[in-house]
Amino acid sequence: MQPDIDDFLTYEIKKELADRYFGFRKLIEDDKMILEEKIRDFSMVVEKRICFDLIRIYILLRDEELIHEFVGLAGCEKKIYYDSYLTQSPTIRDRVFQGVKARGITRAGRYKNLLFDCYERLVAGVEEYRTQLEKLREFHETIGAEIELFYRKNDIGCIMDFLRSLEPRAGDLHVRPESGYHEAMERKMRVAEPQPVEQFLPDIPPLTPLPLIRRQLGKLVNRAYKKQKNNPLASIIK
Repeated sequence: MQPDIDDFLTYEIKKELADRYFGFRKLIEDDKMILEEKIRDFSMVVEKRICFDLIRIYILLRDEELIHEFVGLAGCEKKIYYDSYLTQSPTIRDRVFQGVKARGITRAGRYKNLLFDCYERLVAGVEEYRTQLEKLREFHETIGAEIELFYRKNDIGCIMDFLRSLEPRAGDLHVRPESGYHEAMERKMRVAEPQPVEQFLPDIPPLTPLPLIRRQLGKLVNRAYKKQKNNPLASIIK
């Protein structure tokens, strides 16, 4: 009778370990899904708050040399979201400037104010972006800590023993797991860490506030305006 009780207790202990494993694992997998959803949603915010204003500025400056100077003034390490095609495409120009109003009395003044307004929104958008990106990084680190705790609390080897104990015995049903089955199962049971947030979202540095570069940026805009007075872009500020 005693062996039956021992077997029963051993079974119950292993079952509890397995239940705890799968319960804890589900919590981690749910958090990983939440992180992925947050990254997807935030990618759309990046397009609306940062990408569009950057493209507007690129279109307003248009000239490669002026854009390069702007990147230096803004404090960017490189031309983010830049492609020369963006400054040439009428379709993109009409889309990103749709509903955007230029303020000012003269055409040159409206042109300058339009770029200044785009840049102020860009600075604010990047600041908000960096705040939210840091929160996503913290969430990613939390999941990493959960996984580390998961392995400290769950003995994969013991759980595998439990799963093996549930398999039909060769002497009973003449069933034998295929070669490498247990190794493959153990690999599947391990919880992979989510990919770094930076894999999906760029690390954009903080931009120089407009008051600090207003004078230099104003000169840059004046040069851009002189080059584009007879350009179709003038329709944006008519």
